[in-house]
Amino acid sequence: MKRYLLVIFAVILPILTFSQSFEIVGETYNPSKTINDGVIEIKVKGGVEPFTYRWNNQSTPLNSQRAMNLTEGVPYTVVVTDATGASKTAEFTVKTEAITEVFNGTMTPAVGALGSVLFWDPFAAIGVYDPVVYADVKQIGIPNWSNDLENKYTLKTWLKGDGAKVAKDEPVAIIQDKSGKEIQVKSLAKGTLKHLTLEGKTIYNSDNAEHVIEQGAHYFAEVKYDEPIALTHPNGDPLTKPISFIVIWLVLGALFFTIRMGFINIRGFKHAIDLARGKYDDPDAPGQVTHFQALATAVSGTVGLGNIAGVAVAVSLGGAGATFWMIACGLLGMSTKFVECTLGVKYRDILPDGRVFGGPMNYLRYGLEKRNMKGLGKVLAAMFAVLAVGASFGGGNMFQANQSFEQLAGQFPMLEGNGFYFGIITAILVGVVIIGGINSIAKVTGRIVPVMATFYIVAALAVIIMNIQNIGPAFSAIVEGAFNPSALKGGVIGVLVVGFQRAAFSNEAGVGSAAIAHSTAKTNHPPSEGFVALLEPFIDTVVVCTLTALVLIFTGMHEVEGLAGAQLTSDAFGSQISWFPYLLAFAVFLFAFSTMISWSYYGMRAWTYLFGKSKKVELIYKMLFLVFVVIGASVSLGAVLDFSDMMILAMSFPNIIGLYIMSGEVKGDLADYIKKLKANQLFRKLENK
Repeated sequence: MKRYLLVIFAVILPILTFSQSFEIVGETYNPSKTINDGVIEIKVKGGVEPFTYRWNNQSTPLNSQRAMNLTEGVPYTVVVTDATGASKTAEFTVKTEAITEVFNGTMTPAVGALGSVLFWDPFAAIGVYDPVVYADVKQIGIPNWSNDLENKYTLKTWLKGDGAKVAKDEPVAIIQDKSGKEIQVKSLAKGTLKHLTLEGKTIYNSDNAEHVIEQGAHYFAEVKYDEPIALTHPNGDPLTKPISFIVIWLVLGALFFTIRMGFINIRGFKHAIDLARGKYDDPDAPGQVTHFQALATAVSGTVGLGNIAGVAVAVSLGGAGATFWMIACGLLGMSTKFVECTLGVKYRDILPDGRVFGGPMNYLRYGLEKRNMKGLGKVLAAMFAVLAVGASFGGGNMFQANQSFEQLAGQFPMLEGNGFYFGIITAILVGVVIIGGINSIAKVTGRIVPVMATFYIVAALAVIIMNIQNIGPAFSAIVEGAFNPSALKGGVIGVLVVGFQRAAFSNEAGVGSAAIAHSTAKTNHPPSEGFVALLEPFIDTVVVCTLTALVLIFTGMHEVEGLAGAQLTSDAFGSQISWFPYLLAFAVFLFAFSTMISWSYYGMRAWTYLFGKSKKVELIYKMLFLVFVVIGASVSLGAVLDFSDMMILAMSFPNIIGLYIMSGEVKGDLADYIKKLKANQLFRKLENK
């Protein structure tokens, strides 16, 4: 017995000793001056195979010794575990070589810090729900299926009965395509098999509109796991669908203002149309631009890449059901716009030379000062101004120039590598407009916005009409997806959050930016501009975003995997109108151009609040803005753009705090305005008989 124990001990001891003494050796590579292409490759000396490699980079698999597409200048860790359970941690950093890599690497931690605030999930933090995405079933579908597949598949024979226990890779069925070719399908997981299609019945037919539109129409069976399985990223981290704090902040604000203002988003809609059409335009009223021009300027600042690329991301993540919640959030956002733009006009400052200074900086400072909250008002106004300047250079400028160049270069290869020259030309075009101030901006947006919106709406309607036979299945998919989505979409809460998030990010209701443009409107009655402003979320989200979503759903492109953003929208249009992606690329440029000129004004007003109202200060800002246009188009800035884009969302913190405090004042002003409107005491243009 002792001899056996000695033999076992003699065998195990070297293994244990060896396993505990392994070391990790790694090399880093920086292949080019392009950002986010760093590589770390490691080797393990000693230990007992097999090893697992848990990287903090979520896209790197557990079995990979190489991590790719890494941010230069940022430390990455890997925890290596051998077969005995022994583990060691190592840290590596890919050295930066280009100035863009330095900027990107420096800003990445800042993006993480700001993101941890904006996208923090309070409900998960206090244990209300588990944000981890679990799968209770594994769906089995037609092998190698894609949404553009033109074929018909029939279930020929079940090899396993309904309710049978199956193992992974065990044959469960034989299906047949329209040519008669038979395909054996294996189980994708271990568990209990459930039949979704009867023998001899059609699984999927590309000629059937309902099949093309229906989410997951190509699935004919599912395997129910014995226990729900947490879905993970390639590196093993659990996949989560959090309810972001910023979404809660914006949506609860919108819901509060909708109720507080007596559903002004619905009852004020008709009057808002009349105001935008110029029925109440008083040429002698103080201000610089008409109601319509103020609306066009503000709309041009929100209708942009988010309506094309952002909606595609929302629908690909949340399915067709995200469209329903996107519309709901857009309708609520109309009330927030009413409140902030009413205050924007009420607390504006008009100089003797006619220039108007208004927006959240003014009503946060002076509106709160009226309530003996001078200190809080100053802090909130300054915070808003700083965020607005940063947002104007980034999300309202560099991001637009960067993405519009990439979209155009994707359709016109001769532009590839010429971002600097594209940036120079764009900067000149932007400069010609913004040097003239708000009057010039308003005139240009007043012409561009109706043209680009009409162009996009007509194109979207054309695609929808070409697929009008799909209208029933499409709306069924939207309603079904909104209230009864699959667990993989995160359930109802997951789909709702995706839809609300896209709408809130797109129409900027609560961000306060639009109040700067609307404060320049010619009016004697602040609520009148609030009415005009409530049309913005309707145009941006309820009309433009919804049309984009419908194009994706009507063409079945919401089922495409591996594609997202502007490319998915472009492909959806291109599937019906072959030459449309070229026009869409031009539309993206127009959207980006109009967003840039609007945000130049927003940023300039925040800049002058911080540094003074002289024309010299304004000119300095405009020159800086044009420089950033060139930078945005000519280099990849990665995290710099992400951070500045987040600053737009962060603007909602000081802004909505002020709106809550002053909502009673707005409600009183609204009641007075409605009385004057009913008593016919407002200026009204004589209508031609």
